Amino acid sequence: MLRSRLTQAACAAQRAFSTTPKVLAAKQMTVRDALNSALDEELSRDDRVFLLGEEVAQYDGAYKVSRGLWKKYGDKRIIDTPITEMGFAGIAVGAAMAGLRPVCEFMTFNFAMQAIDHIINSAAKTFYMSAGAVNVPIVFRGPNGAASGVAAQHSQCFAAWYAHCPGLKVVSPYDTEDARGLLKAAIRDPDPVVFLENELMYGTAFPVDDKITDKDFVVPIGKAKIMRPGKDITIVAHSKAVETALLAAAELAKKGIEAEIINLRSIRPLDTATIFASVRKTHHLITLENGWPQHGVGAEICARIMEDETFFELDAPVWRCCGVDVPMPYAKTLELHALPRVADVAEAALKVLGGKAGKATAALK
Repeated sequence: MLRSRLTQAACAAQRAFSTTPKVLAAKQMTVRDALNSALDEELSRDDRVFLLGEEVAQYDGAYKVSRGLWKKYGDKRIIDTPITEMGFAGIAVGAAMAGLRPVCEFMTFNFAMQAIDHIINSAAKTFYMSAGAVNVPIVFRGPNGAASGVAAQHSQCFAAWYAHCPGLKVVSPYDTEDARGLLKAAIRDPDPVVFLENELMYGTAFPVDDKITDKDFVVPIGKAKIMRPGKDITIVAHSKAVETALLAAAELAKKGIEAEIINLRSIRPLDTATIFASVRKTHHLITLENGWPQHGVGAEICARIMEDETFFELDAPVWRCCGVDVPMPYAKTLELHALPRVADVAEAALKVLGGKAGKATAALK
C-alpha cells in the first residue's frame, strides 16, 4: 500500500500544478474538474481559504477533486489529516471561528456521522448562540448518497438530515454549472454550508460557456433551476436524481406529456417560489430523490405545498418517488431496485395525470 502511494505521488509530481487552465479552455467540463477549478480559484482569491481532509494533498484527493492543489499551494493550505473525522472537523470549525475559511472534505458523508457534533452543535449553532458575534464560514463537502456496490454504510443520502438543522445551508449540485457555481458561493458565504456531491457524477461532462468558466461566476444559494420547461406535470429533484427526472421527461414526451423538471440545487434554504409557480402552471407534482421516503426532502416539499394556497391548484395528490425504505443492499440486482428508476418516474407521472395522460397520448396520435 505504501509503495503504491509513493508511486502515485511520484507520477502526480510530473503533472502541472492545477487542471484549471486546460479545463477552462474546453467546451465541456466534468463535475470533478468544475469542483477542482472552483477550489483553485477561491484559494487564489482569498488567502484565508484552505482545504483539509483525508488524502486531499499528496494523493490529490480520494476522487481527484483536489488534483494539483497541494503542489500549487503547499502544506499550509492543502492539509492531509489522519483518519479522524471528529478531530479534523473540530479543527476546521475552530479555524472558521477564528476568521479563516476552511473547506473540510469528508471522503464520504457517511463518515461525517463521526463529526456531526461539530457540524451541528458547533458550526450550525454558534452564530445564534453568540448573538451574531461569531460567524462560522466553513464548507463541509464530499460525496453523498448512493454510489455503486458499496452497500448500506457508504450509500446514504444525508440531505434531509442536515436540512433539518437551522444554522446550516445545504446544497446538492447536479451538473458542472451547479458544482462550480455553488462551491464558489459556499466558500464565500459567511455561514456553514453542507455541500453534498455525488460520486457517480464526478466523471460526467457537461457543456460550459464563458459565463460558467468566468472566475467570478457563482450560483446563488437558495435558488432552484428549471432544467426543462413543461405544462403538464412538475418533477422536482436534486443531485443525480435530476438525471433520472430528465430521462423520464424524455420518455413522457414520447407520449405527448410535457414534464417541467426543477433542479433544486439548494435543499436549505428551499426555493419554494419556483416550485409553487411551476405547480400553479402544471397542477401536478412529483418529488424525486434517492434518499429514503420518511421525513425526506420530498416530504418537506409536500408539507410546504399543503401549507400554501398552491395546494388548491393541484388536480391530484403529490407523488413521492424515493429510495426504498431499507438499508442499501449490496447485491447489484437489489441495489438497482432500491433507487428510483426512469420507468418508476414515468409510471408515477401517468398515475398522477390519470385521464389527462390518455388524452395527451391520443392528441399525439
